[in-house]
Amino acid sequence: VWWESIMTGNDLLRDRMALALSEIFVISHESDLFDFTEGFADYYQVLYDQSFGNFRDLLYDVTMHPTMGSYLSHLNNPKADPTENRFPDENYAREIMQLFTIGLNELNNDGTAKLDIGGNTIPTYTNQDIKELAKVFTGTCGVGTDSMCIWYGDYSYYFGKHSRAYKWEEPMIVFEEHHDTGSKKLPDGTIIPAGQTGLQDINDALDYLFNHPNVGPFISYRLIQQLVKSNPTPEYIARVATVFNSNENGDRGNLGSVIKAIFLDEEARSCESINDGYHGKMREPLLRSTQ
Repeated sequence: VWWESIMTGNDLLRDRMALALSEIFVISHESDLFDFTEGFADYYQVLYDQSFGNFRDLLYDVTMHPTMGSYLSHLNNPKADPTENRFPDENYAREIMQLFTIGLNELNNDGTAKLDIGGNTIPTYTNQDIKELAKVFTGTCGVGTDSMCIWYGDYSYYFGKHSRAYKWEEPMIVFEEHHDTGSKKLPDGTIIPAGQTGLQDINDALDYLFNHPNVGPFISYRLIQQLVKSNPTPEYIARVATVFNSNENGDRGNLGSVIKAIFLDEEARSCESINDGYHGKMREPLLRSTQ
């Protein structure tokens, strides 16, 4: 399907952006997902559909997709039970910050690191922040097939069942009885109040991450690397990040505007840059074989 799209389709820019997003929001068949082909196809469709959409919507769709839930292990993630020495899985809470949104250190809009008065980088989060955020992603589980619903009778029994019971093309749902309903403290000190539903907690956390000032330069830098050049200048990153922060209509996170800013930037199009030893990028094998 992918080869047919890029060889015969009429939307190569969307194809190219979807590929770039897949190299940021990574899942892999080198995992328990190895034979769930329908899940991979649907996950890539999400990236394809959101290629020119809003980053906040993309972040939600990625978070709630069962393939991501399986790969970064917040699928079947129960709330803490200290009597059983059981605590929420911290994998996705860590990776959504480190790899998908804000990174390890506070950034200026041009992607350079902010420094404290001692000249040291400033961490964006601590290990305690990971533990707090992990509570948000509890209770998430895959949607079951109709036959499994009949087999188990009670839909709530799905939580913790084997992956063969799930529809990999459907977003995860939250089983409230397995969700931590206590308050959660975000890295900036914001408190997600107790007593909310699981989806309310998830959306509050995603809103915080989406609006963090690091996201513009963090994501802009990685998209430039995937699409244009390996070593963009801080000025290039700043121009694209400014568009991410607010496009001509005042929208934050508009990926259509971001990709336009990336490809039409003077650093991407200037012929003078061909003489710059830091210009360009090494093409990954898939792009080399495609071209």
